[in-house]
Amino acid sequence: MPMDIIEKQRIKKLNTNKFQNNTYILYWMQASQRTKNNHALEYSIQLANKYQKPLVVFFGITETFPDSNLRHYHFMLQGLKDIETSLLDKQIPLIIKKISPDKGAISLADNACVVICDKGYLKIQRQWRKTVATQIKCPCVQIESNIIVPVEETSNKQEYAAYTIRPKIMKKYRFYLNQFENSKLIKDSLNLNIDSETINEVDIFLKHTNIDKSAKPVETFVGGENKAESILKKFISKKLDKYSSLKNDPNNDYTSKLSPYLHFGQISPAYIASEIDKRQGSEAFLEELLVRRELAINFVYYNSLYDSFRGLPSWAIETLHNHQNDTREYLYSLEDLEQGKTHDCYWNASQKQMVRTGHMHGYMRMYWGKKILEWSKTPEEAFDNTLYLNNKYELDGRDPNGYAGISWCFGKHDRPWKERKIFGKIRYMNAKGLQRKFDIESYSRKFN
Repeated sequence: MPMDIIEKQRIKKLNTNKFQNNTYILYWMQASQRTKNNHALEYSIQLANKYQKPLVVFFGITETFPDSNLRHYHFMLQGLKDIETSLLDKQIPLIIKKISPDKGAISLADNACVVICDKGYLKIQRQWRKTVATQIKCPCVQIESNIIVPVEETSNKQEYAAYTIRPKIMKKYRFYLNQFENSKLIKDSLNLNIDSETINEVDIFLKHTNIDKSAKPVETFVGGENKAESILKKFISKKLDKYSSLKNDPNNDYTSKLSPYLHFGQISPAYIASEIDKRQGSEAFLEELLVRRELAINFVYYNSLYDSFRGLPSWAIETLHNHQNDTREYLYSLEDLEQGKTHDCYWNASQKQMVRTGHMHGYMRMYWGKKILEWSKTPEEAFDNTLYLNNKYELDGRDPNGYAGISWCFGKHDRPWKERKIFGKIRYMNAKGLQRKFDIESYSRKFN
């Protein structure tokens, strides 16, 4: 089971006296928003059974998570309703509080024997866990469950590109598949008297919050671990065998549509890999799930500037600055871009797809990002606008994959190419490339 201890010097072994004197085991759920194939929940149940203690699961809802809005919260809360029902069947209470997650965990830790938390990779997620680990009096154990090969097990540094991380992951990943247990809690935990918010109706719950409501919920995706599992089964039965040949054509709709569920931890990547491994077509999909996704996690874990233009490779920053004053045929404001009002109907279609559905096809997202670079006054402005739009409208925005994907448009995890105007040595994409690869006109008509 992938596991590491926060504050290792402080927690060389779990203090059994704490287990004698305090009330419950606390699992602070945040990144792994599921009850199935969740190593952190499983470990919590095992500890609770070992020491014959009740188990409490806590989830904190902060109204100010960076770049989040109504669209993201709506999807997340749909998933929390699944969790609430599933935990109830397991005799485990879900305590939901409208509070910064770290503050909520610290408060509940006063009566906890131990705090178990899942692992997040973004700066704010890591800061939350550090704050909790340093301020509570009981042990804090962190379980890594949203990646297949633990990030530090794969590499102790920022990897240059897919080809450098691929062999490190591929030789280890099968060891981490199928390592799921399904323990049952012995001690009924539902009689604990702890105040909690209740999510009866998602829309009503959200109405009474101060979250940003500028991006509305979408009907194209329904949140929750049950929905995620049904989407996976449909993908395996109807799409996987032809995934490698059809995935790059947005008209075919052959992508898995699992990225929002992976982002919110509503499905385990190790479970996905175990279900897909060795099936026809699995190689191409595992390249995305294993190599590309875990390369992105490596990027945000080891590069604190992952959300900044300054986090790009030095060669990319240099070449873009060298061409910063090149004449641009078109310049668009953020407002023009957000409303899909450019001269390029293909680009407008991709922007409108994202705004309306919360999803943009991966191949179009590469083209979309490259064009924002071409149509902006400076590369810094282009980077900031691309990140803003992606994080605001994509359900899987604010994610390691999103940060790595945006940075790729500006040279990250890529190599220098033939030098040209505006782009310098950054890889170039144009409309003719789209026309050669698939029926881009059909895609354009669909969303324009």
